[in-house]
Amino acid sequence: MSDVAVAEPGLFDRALKRVALLWRDMASSVSAPAEDASWETRLRASLEAPGGEISARNRAASLAQSYLALDPAGRMAFFRALAGFDSDPVAVEAAMREVSAARDGAARAAAKAKLRRVLEPPRLRLLTQFTTIPDGMKFLVDLRADLLRVMGQDPMLLALDADLRGLFASWFDLGFLELRSIDWHSPAALLEKLVGYEAVHRIRTWRDLKNRLDSDRRCYAFFHPRMPEEPLIFVEVALVRGLSGSVQKLLDEKAPVQDPRKADTAIFYSINNCQRGLDGISFGNFLIKRVVALLSQDLPNIKAFSTLSPIPGFRRWLEERLAAEEPKLLSEEEARQLAEVSGLESGEAALRALLASPRTLPARWAPKAEAILTRLCARYLVLETGRGGRRARDPVGHFHLSNGARVERICWRGDTSEKGMRESLGFMVNYLYDPAKIEDYHEAYVGEGSRAAATSLRKLARSV
Repeated sequence: MSDVAVAEPGLFDRALKRVALLWRDMASSVSAPAEDASWETRLRASLEAPGGEISARNRAASLAQSYLALDPAGRMAFFRALAGFDSDPVAVEAAMREVSAARDGAARAAAKAKLRRVLEPPRLRLLTQFTTIPDGMKFLVDLRADLLRVMGQDPMLLALDADLRGLFASWFDLGFLELRSIDWHSPAALLEKLVGYEAVHRIRTWRDLKNRLDSDRRCYAFFHPRMPEEPLIFVEVALVRGLSGSVQKLLDEKAPVQDPRKADTAIFYSINNCQRGLDGISFGNFLIKRVVALLSQDLPNIKAFSTLSPIPGFRRWLEERLAAEEPKLLSEEEARQLAEVSGLESGEAALRALLASPRTLPARWAPKAEAILTRLCARYLVLETGRGGRRARDPVGHFHLSNGARVERICWRGDTSEKGMRESLGFMVNYLYDPAKIEDYHEAYVGEGSRAAATSLRKLARSV
């Protein structure tokens, strides 16, 4: 999938100011260390101060308000101080000795329970306190987004991130999420966020947005009850006849609106994670399966469920193969054809020229280039591996294959935008979701690294 879009200013800034005023009013009701006190002092005071839940909530509001006012250096200081509130090593060692010294099962169970308690770092209590303030969950999600941007600068922050990720994995469990449909009549505030978070195919105008929410389109998003106005992830769907191979045609604002009752295919053409702070918390696989089930129920005429997906790593992989001078990247016949049609000294030279300016591909090159690049794209999607030598090299491919999809069709000139040509030479791919085989394909890919692919693509990928 794509990079997460950055929320645009305007509505978000206004909402943030409104919440900050609430926090200021709450913070004014508690005594706290001076603003110029160290973060360690302020955090310790928040942990150890007397009082009940209301006082703890107000202290959390004071910390949140102060955090928002910090510059990047100040936020780094805050993270380092927060990371310092780790488990007490002396207490941990003592508890470990008690586990080792336990003489029976009951004593050992009690010692292990004590060890688990002392292993829990005090910073978890601080983090949990933020959930009690207005928009506190959103604050924590944004806090982790800030942390992810600087985490590489200090290895001590890794444990803090692990704590946040663990909390989010529990708090954002699928059982707590609500699937909602978004349409043109949804609140304007939500529509504005949809525009800000769309990163696969940017929404250029309100007319463009209206087109994507018309009667032959669908949009679904997951929401959390503690962030009811913030989508976590959303998918845009087009209801069409047959597989779509061009995103420009799919998003053409002048195209006539189709009758969804006559459609036979649902095309998932854009899936966006909205909250950078929830990186590593998977929603996409659940979202797609829920939407497939919902559309099957609401529109029984829909028989096929497919994506029209980008291939963001294809061009980069091809450039790497050329730079490495892979001897069998092109067959002898392909090399001869490219050299002949281009007038250059070799097929590899022609391929480099094509990569340098894919948008200005001469018309006489197109038939040969399409066949050769399609074969290379099939190899990249079906055979090339990434981390660990098992998962698909392409990140979007890995996402859909791990969710139980099949590589169905490669689309030449599927995305002729500047971004599409830059990342994948204009290629896109249809991943097919067959409800009867989703689980089988998922298990085969996750368990064995086996990729489901159309027979024709598998043959093409291995044809050289």
